[in-house]
Amino acid sequence: MDALQLTRNLRIFLFTLISLALFGLGMIYSSSYMFAMEEFGSSNYIFIKQLIFVFFSVVCIGVLSKSKFEFWYKSIFPLHMFFTFLVFLTFIPQIGVTIKGASRWLNLGFTTIQPGEFVKYSALLTAVSFFHHFEIWSQKEKIKKATILFAPLLLLLLQPDYGMFFLCFCNILFACFLSNFPRKWFYGFLFSSVIAMSGLLVLAPYRVKRLMSYLDPWKDPMNSGFQIIQSFLGFAHGSFFGAGIGNSREKLFYLPEAYNDFIFSVIGEELGFVGVFILIALFMSFALSGFKMALSLKNKTKSSFAILVIGTICFQAILNMGVVLGLLPTKGLNLPFISYGGSSLLANALLLGLFFSLFTKKYDQRIFHSEL
Repeated sequence: MDALQLTRNLRIFLFTLISLALFGLGMIYSSSYMFAMEEFGSSNYIFIKQLIFVFFSVVCIGVLSKSKFEFWYKSIFPLHMFFTFLVFLTFIPQIGVTIKGASRWLNLGFTTIQPGEFVKYSALLTAVSFFHHFEIWSQKEKIKKATILFAPLLLLLLQPDYGMFFLCFCNILFACFLSNFPRKWFYGFLFSSVIAMSGLLVLAPYRVKRLMSYLDPWKDPMNSGFQIIQSFLGFAHGSFFGAGIGNSREKLFYLPEAYNDFIFSVIGEELGFVGVFILIALFMSFALSGFKMALSLKNKTKSSFAILVIGTICFQAILNMGVVLGLLPTKGLNLPFISYGGSSLLANALLLGLFFSLFTKKYDQRIFHSEL
């Protein structure tokens, strides 16, 4: 790919990213102002918090895009250990915050953060490094690095946060697939992982309940099936052109997580099929331009990481949309750039900042040394 094509793809990518962020801000305000007024006394409360996080996210992208990717790549195992430690802190009383039986947040006083959002991406880059160096490490080093890589996944299960665990594990599998890891070992790893994750799914009663609700939400319409049924009603009310911005009924305390995990339903209700189509088109443009940029990189490590960046964000978007549409069992995953959530937004910003750093001309773009 020549410089002109790369510049064109970069512009499309940036335009799509900005469009998604602005789309998200508009829908967060529309879906949250009634709840914010009742809960916090100000209809702008949630919107302003998200706007602040957007500002810091832009700063993070700008700073990291000018940094050297090689530095972060070499430091990824200590960074991954740091984020793992933050996940561990969620289990400590007074520091960790438990909501609905899950200990996923840290109390910073002025706000809370969800360390799992950052581990999700540190695991991604750690996996790239682990599998690209697998053949040159000693057996002792492999065990040590593997322990660091997989340690936070156990903590995510204990929180419990099966959705984040599932996404982290899929990122690791994808990184393994893109590397030179022996194929026969990879397929064995994949098969055993499917068996293990299926076992984890059925061992927890609440996960089985979610699965049963996914198969037949109308069997328990006032309890386990309530959220997805309300989501269906939102899409049905929206029809083709939507009920109009601000005219959602479901956000009026019917649909739980209306401005977070299930904001896609509010989009379908207020903007209809047209709005849903535009949002999906934006994500497709994000994916297509991002993958083209990733494939233009000559170095395999950088290219693999760039593919994973775009892939994991789009995969989470597909999972969220699938859940909200009733095509997948309910998981606690938000819609990237659209749903409310400062931790998710900042984590995405850090990841995209590293992605942009791969294309920065300020630094020498030499091929990595073999030991990197």
